[in-house]
Amino acid sequence: MPEPFPSDFVWGAATSAYQIEGAVREGGRGESIWDRFAQVPGAIEDGSSGDPACDHYHRFGQDVQLMADLGLGAYSFSVAWPRVLPRGRGAVNNAGLDYYSRLVDALLAAGITPHLKLYHWDLPQALQGWGGWDNRDTAKAFADYTEAVARRLGDRVSHWTTHVEPWCVAFLGHYFGIHAPGIRDLDTALQATHHLLLSHGWGVQVLRDWLPVEVQVGIGLNFEPTYPARDREADLAAARRYDGFFQRWFLDPLAGRGYPEEMWDLYGPAVPEMEPEDLDVVAQRIDFLGVNYYNSATVADDPGAEPLRVRRVPNPDRERTADREISPEGLNDILMRLYQEYEFPAFYITENGAAFEERPSGDGAVHDEGRCRFLQAHIAQAARALEQGVPLRGYFCWSLLDNFEWSKGYTIRYGITYVDYATQTRTLKDSALWYRDFIQGVAPL
Repeated sequence: MPEPFPSDFVWGAATSAYQIEGAVREGGRGESIWDRFAQVPGAIEDGSSGDPACDHYHRFGQDVQLMADLGLGAYSFSVAWPRVLPRGRGAVNNAGLDYYSRLVDALLAAGITPHLKLYHWDLPQALQGWGGWDNRDTAKAFADYTEAVARRLGDRVSHWTTHVEPWCVAFLGHYFGIHAPGIRDLDTALQATHHLLLSHGWGVQVLRDWLPVEVQVGIGLNFEPTYPARDREADLAAARRYDGFFQRWFLDPLAGRGYPEEMWDLYGPAVPEMEPEDLDVVAQRIDFLGVNYYNSATVADDPGAEPLRVRRVPNPDRERTADREISPEGLNDILMRLYQEYEFPAFYITENGAAFEERPSGDGAVHDEGRCRFLQAHIAQAARALEQGVPLRGYFCWSLLDNFEWSKGYTIRYGITYVDYATQTRTLKDSALWYRDFIQGVAPL
């Protein structure tokens, strides 16, 4: 194990169901909101969808072997809700659970620990027809879905995540409208936030009821540590508002603090409706917090940008990936902040990665030097956080495979494995080979 990481530190890679599985009409799977959203003209940059993506549904054995070849100790994957409950609730589709059961067995046989995520954005379209996350009943349906998965896989899966990046679900999907289901309404986004967090709490209760006491349960949030563009009061206040919007609107309820008071006041009549016991449900004890980190945010005050009155400002001094600024130090900043200001017992870096433009070279290899540097720089910040006392338990690279990148379609690639979508051939990029060697203690940071 490379220094300074302890011997039980977990090295893994992450994916999500809709981005890699394909087979959207096989095995009894129902329609998801992303299947429907991808049909909207202009919604996806290249007009594509998550079918067939990486055809992981049929090729998971090959992909598990790829993980084993890389020496990964864990694999973070999501279960597709519409594959388990095609209508979102009601009759369970045993063929869907059989698929995930086979995947879990293959991982365990290869010595790879499964880290299961219950929701990575693919809500059954049938539930969207009843209002989706704007409807409190969807949170109840999530609890029933959680029970169905836990009853089938709970004897073999030791790490469970309820939700992945609920900020993206609530705001990209219901306020900015650039993700499924494509709604643009602040009231709906804030109500969706509350129902997502409520479903997390109910989901944790179900997992505690059905799974052995030693099973680890958590949630994964995305973070953008926020810095003011200038050292002046207006920009400092703007950074505080953006932090409330992006980080604390989710963190504080999970930590038992309720919604941030200044954000509640700022949102005014758009704040979500809730019942008296809801915040207690949201603040269920969790065993870990998943930290998804890609970039930081620099912001300035902008009185014309309601309701936050914030404008993001590019930083010309930073290098860029295909779609983001690179700021490795932000990873240490957010880990230290979470450790110092909140009382979560442990953390995993559950997503960290970068998109670069690369193709196989004449020798058949994929030389992605930019991604190699990106991973090295961010893992170095994880090491720094460990040395400062952060209870960090593992690191998951995003992503194992090039895949369907949501509204970007197949126009950018985040994988450490190159996927030729026409032939479904997998090629380990230089970043995958570096990651393998680093895990083995051969390649230094």
